[in-house]
Amino acid sequence: MAGELTTKKEKHTVGRLKSRPQFLAVREGEKRRGGLFLLEVLDRKEPDSQARVGFTVTKKHGNAVERNRMRRRLKEAVRLHAGFAMQPGHDYVVVARRDVLEASFKELAAELKFRVETRPKPRRSGDGRPRNV
Repeated sequence: MAGELTTKKEKHTVGRLKSRPQFLAVREGEKRRGGLFLLEVLDRKEPDSQARVGFTVTKKHGNAVERNRMRRRLKEAVRLHAGFAMQPGHDYVVVARRDVLEASFKELAAELKFRVETRPKPRRSGDGRPRNV
């Protein structure tokens, strides 16, 4: 048929977080800090459901034009490079930093993919010793 794709490749789609309670729930999960953004991850314990992602850009990072540009860049990086790495049944919130505007798209996509794929290091036990000894 005309207009039909010739490849039958399975697409890995990522859902969207849309309501405030969904975003607030993800804040209780783990945090993966980076230079360009903070990635918050929550395991919903639903392995059969698709991964969902949301984007947060606060007003302190610029006017509406700049904030929308940051959000568009992050959305495209997820769509092209990191969506396949997101685990089913997990929610992800990307909290942008101002540096997202100046970073190259290649750098942005690489860091996003790295943050999605890596697990945070286990925290040190509180043994009472100072860290710089």
